[in-house]
Amino acid sequence: MGLRKTICLALLCFTHYAQAAPVLKPAKLTCEYLENPRGIATAKPRFSWILTGDGHDQWQSAYEIVVTDPAKNIVWQTGKVNTAQNLHVEYAGKPLLPFSRYTWQVKVYDQHGRASSWSTPQWFETASADWAALWIGDGSRQFEKDEDFYQEDPMPLFRKSFETKKKIASARLYISGLGYYEAYLNGQKIGDHVLDPGLTAYSKQVLYTVYDITPQVRNGVNAASIMLGNGWYNTLPLRFWGSKNMRAALTTGRPCVKALIRITYADGTTSLVPTDETWQTAPGPVVRNSIFLGEHYDARLEAPQTGWKQAVKVQGPTGILTPQMQPPIRVTKVVKPVSINEIKPGVFILDMGQNFAGVVRLKVKGPAGTKVSIRYGEDKYPDGSLNVMTAVAGQIKKSNGGPGAPPIAWQEDSYTLKGKGLETWAPRFTFHGFRFIEVTGWPGKPTLQDIEGLRMNSDLQKNGTFSSSNSMFSKLDETIQWTFLSNVFSVESDCPAREKLQYGGDILCVAETYMYNYDMPQFYAKTIRDLANDQRPLGGITETAPYVGIADKGPGDGSGPMGWQAAYPYLIKKMYEYYGDKRIIEENYEAVARLIAFLEASAENNLSDKDLGDHEALDGRSAPLTASAFYLMQVRAMAEFAEVLHKEEDKAKYTALAETIRKAIVQKFYVNGAFENATQTAQIVGLWSNLIKDTQKAADTLNAVFAKHNWHLSTGIFGTKMLFDVLRESDQNDIAYRIADQRSFPGWGYMLDSGATTLWETWAASDNTYSKNHPMFGSIGEWFYRSLLGINPAAPGFKKIIIKPQPAGDLTFAKGSYNSPYGPISSDWKITNGKFSLKVNIPANTSAEVWVPLKYGKVSGAKMLREEKGYAVFERGSGNYTFVSY
Repeated sequence: MGLRKTICLALLCFTHYAQAAPVLKPAKLTCEYLENPRGIATAKPRFSWILTGDGHDQWQSAYEIVVTDPAKNIVWQTGKVNTAQNLHVEYAGKPLLPFSRYTWQVKVYDQHGRASSWSTPQWFETASADWAALWIGDGSRQFEKDEDFYQEDPMPLFRKSFETKKKIASARLYISGLGYYEAYLNGQKIGDHVLDPGLTAYSKQVLYTVYDITPQVRNGVNAASIMLGNGWYNTLPLRFWGSKNMRAALTTGRPCVKALIRITYADGTTSLVPTDETWQTAPGPVVRNSIFLGEHYDARLEAPQTGWKQAVKVQGPTGILTPQMQPPIRVTKVVKPVSINEIKPGVFILDMGQNFAGVVRLKVKGPAGTKVSIRYGEDKYPDGSLNVMTAVAGQIKKSNGGPGAPPIAWQEDSYTLKGKGLETWAPRFTFHGFRFIEVTGWPGKPTLQDIEGLRMNSDLQKNGTFSSSNSMFSKLDETIQWTFLSNVFSVESDCPAREKLQYGGDILCVAETYMYNYDMPQFYAKTIRDLANDQRPLGGITETAPYVGIADKGPGDGSGPMGWQAAYPYLIKKMYEYYGDKRIIEENYEAVARLIAFLEASAENNLSDKDLGDHEALDGRSAPLTASAFYLMQVRAMAEFAEVLHKEEDKAKYTALAETIRKAIVQKFYVNGAFENATQTAQIVGLWSNLIKDTQKAADTLNAVFAKHNWHLSTGIFGTKMLFDVLRESDQNDIAYRIADQRSFPGWGYMLDSGATTLWETWAASDNTYSKNHPMFGSIGEWFYRSLLGINPAAPGFKKIIIKPQPAGDLTFAKGSYNSPYGPISSDWKITNGKFSLKVNIPANTSAEVWVPLKYGKVSGAKMLREEKGYAVFERGSGNYTFVSY
């Protein structure tokens, strides 16, 4: 064997004949990705479960499902279905009735045909868009002049009393209040959501939430009440960048609400309390509120005793009422300030120690009428004063925000005391991005115990874990989490302060990183619906969704740049790859076909130049190349969708078109190993797009460019994401590690060493223009999972898995896990005294290829599939395995 060491591969072995495998059991039952969802609108909900059981090579040979209605009648019984399918089993029983709870159970059979016991009963509740309720408002007229939107405009309160006299079996509240709402029953807030409902194109779709209010309804008289805020439905006419007025593109109106309280009694009867003209309304204590500028609250106006009048029926938005399925926004963490300084009399600067999104909560005592003001910023100046400039809405800094807009559109809240003991308050209808706050008007001096931050975000379930011997990577992973959670407020935003908008390009860059870190199927199903809702008349996809009128460098008809339009088919593809979701392809197929037809019509000689290029690249954006590459990517995705749906003619058509585009790109942009001008971005885009078969020259050119930059990157948001894909697939993880581990400019280490607690919008620090809380460069988080841990899907939903860790640099260990739709996958490797060991876990009903690096020695003593590219490749079924080399 020469100098090569011998690897003794120790596997936790499974003997098929000595002892029968334990029976599989179904677990983590979900309906439309959710456990016991309240409010299902689809006629054919899908059921999924994972399988648990000790041992190896466990798989499901059959299942049975039974579904019963509220009266315990069976509405669907599958009988024994001989299949390994345990994801997305579509309901095929009797028509489901609205406003009803159905119970379901599953039984599974293992590979030996032995049945499990029936699962614990699970349930789902159906809803309906057909409510016996009206949209109501307070009757106020919308402002006609832009400047009037900035004056005090007290938000409406609504109230209604109702009586119950019989024993209650259940009670539900169905509600949508635009822009935002809070609902109360008998003085208690209903639920723990904030900033509901999620943002949509209100002319197409309006989200509502279903709350179980059974414990809050009492026998006798009950009092329901609702507060409304402006949200996105009545946003200000701010001129973003001095020109873009979102009100010109968004569906807007005065705050309004549609709600229904539905009570079911023990005797089977029901009673309804809908919103209508019998509700009363009065002005409330929220005297001004804006998602961009902040909220102003006068506690003296709480609980008005006079001024109540009848509510008014209003038109309301025209969008279809749809249950809100994505994770709701909640307060997910309380952040305590780390320091407080009085920089001049009455002006206090608090450092929260962390950049994040949300609001602050005050605990203050003082005379009635005392006004406490809070301004927010991501930084402070050398003299200790607050720097608001990187968080200013729409870059409105020089009186360019339109009539009535503030000269500088900073974030500011205020609270006017009612003067009754200790008062606790936090804004309800706004959110900010900040690390530092400035407090003025405080009665006396605030302490660190008087003010705290409330981190808010869509309450995503954590889905992955990662750690390694590189402490900078651990810090970077934490920073990515803070950044990502700052930018999920029902849409995946670019930043939580300046814009708060859902840009397609940003999503394309980090969708997979989000998917490894969080459970994203319902969130991204909404994102895909957002993109489809605003598809342009000719078929193009807008730069932001919902559409706010931005259309930079697009091919016309209000559509966005090519890299931003590409997010639509890209997300659909990833939903299929990561979650096995075929239905989302079916639902969007015709819309994607219209998109491709639009792109084809706007192309010239099978090429496109309609793109912003590699946004924030340091040595050229390569816009013509990226535009055509993204065009190609979308056509290829369409060919894949046609294949999945067995549309053979379409598959042939789109495959041929993709090949025509590929040849045109190569002819136009590739010469002797160099794409376009041979920047890092150009080389990476060319390689990532699989434009040429023989990639060695192009890879050599790329490596030379890396060396020229002293192994620092110069890529922008797309090139950075693609960089790690290219180097992973070409087994050049040592180069990826060298780039990722840089501590000097430009790179992630430089950001962290410069004090960043969230990722910046640009590689260089900014104190005036660019956001300091931007997810785009968080795509490196995908590399942690796909390259260092080596966890990758090889079949839709991770039905088949590739575990291929790529040790690199001076790493001595990396370990982590990913909760796939089939169950947890883990990879844990370490190098000790030249010995390499790898522990993996493969969930039941799946199989995996495990790739063991050969650089630690030659493999012997274990049956393997093959040797490939410096790896020994093994195929294993479910179970825990340990590979050890010595």
